[in-house]
Amino acid sequence: MPEKKDRSPRPEPGPFGAGARVLVRRPSESAQTGRIIEDYAELTNTEERGHAWAPVHRWAIALDDGRLVFADTDDLTADPSTPGSSG
Repeated sequence: MPEKKDRSPRPEPGPFGAGARVLVRRPSESAQTGRIIEDYAELTNTEERGHAWAPVHRWAIALDDGRLVFADTDDLTADPSTPGSSG
């Protein structure tokens, strides 16, 4: 029986994780600051689920303006206004 390869995403190095303050930059809107509230890394491999046409974004972020958005790691940087951030 062939071994099943572990394709689960690894934890992000650096400043990202639940509770982290981030700056969200997405092509469709202006940059917004907020707080990461959930990491959906285990759901981002959509090929196994048969819906590559609707990829899951890794991070759920509560923006400071009250909206909830979902973004990928490439859309995030550490919030530069947070003390101790390196961004």
